[in-house]
Amino acid sequence: MDSSPVTVLLVDSGSAQAEALSAALTIRGYVCSHASSAMEAIQLTMDTPFAAAVIEQSLPTESGLAIVHHLRGEERPLPIVLLVDGDDPAQRIEALQAGCDDVMVRPADVEEVLARLARRLALAAGFTALQRERDALKALSTTDGLTQVANHRAFQERLKEEFRRAQRYDDPMALIAMDVDHFKVVNDTHGHLAGDATLVEVARAIRTAVRETDFIARYGGEEFAVLLPKTHLAGALTVAERMSQAIRAARAGRDGTIRVTASFGVSGFPGRGVTTAEQLFKTADDALYRSKREGRNKISLFQSSLFVARNG
Repeated sequence: MDSSPVTVLLVDSGSAQAEALSAALTIRGYVCSHASSAMEAIQLTMDTPFAAAVIEQSLPTESGLAIVHHLRGEERPLPIVLLVDGDDPAQRIEALQAGCDDVMVRPADVEEVLARLARRLALAAGFTALQRERDALKALSTTDGLTQVANHRAFQERLKEEFRRAQRYDDPMALIAMDVDHFKVVNDTHGHLAGDATLVEVARAIRTAVRETDFIARYGGEEFAVLLPKTHLAGALTVAERMSQAIRAARAGRDGTIRVTASFGVSGFPGRGVTTAEQLFKTADDALYRSKREGRNKISLFQSSLFVARNG
């Protein structure tokens, strides 16, 4: 559990109540940062990741709503309590529409401010926990449990997404389809646990060979794919060669005696016969099977319905 102190941005005009609120927050263990203007408050938010903000609406030269608008433009939302002068419904509605979580009339009871702030912080913490849980579940649903690269579902979604982007901006993209050679022999000879360990090592080898912008997926048993955004065929071929070398250098098994090779198919967009995401995958898959038919441990390039093969 995170035990770091909760940082609160307190924006006030230096009133006696503001001083009392600051003292009460400090006693309760909060760490307060003070600002007396919107400019000063905004500057503080650029340096400190605040957990909450208590803002007086009436500042010497401007409205506290200017700060609220700025905070609501941040990527990370935080609870905001606005202290207003007078119980004007229109004023309260404006504050809520601007993004305030709570509106209180000055002079407000300090204990009530603290109670409302604590409640808002608890709600924010619960919301953050739900977001993290959602992100974790999403990661589980799109990640291959064995190799920890993307799974078939994630690959299909990303393929369509990247292809749409390439079409829209007239960018090149490439796809590498890969299959571990004679993987059944590994399972039959060494057992399925050793086979699993081999796939883990293959995935690790692929990671070392591709770029940060490339997307790795396991889309079948011993089949992997790599999407390469903004990449021409020549660049994809270079990546495939690095992958092939890295896989040949990988070792699996207890004593590191299991060694494998892989066959590759490479295709790209734009290209004749490649006008959809499905065609991009099919042409890469066709090139892969060409490599397998010609003896494996090869890289075949699909280019305008012609194959160019080279040893891996």
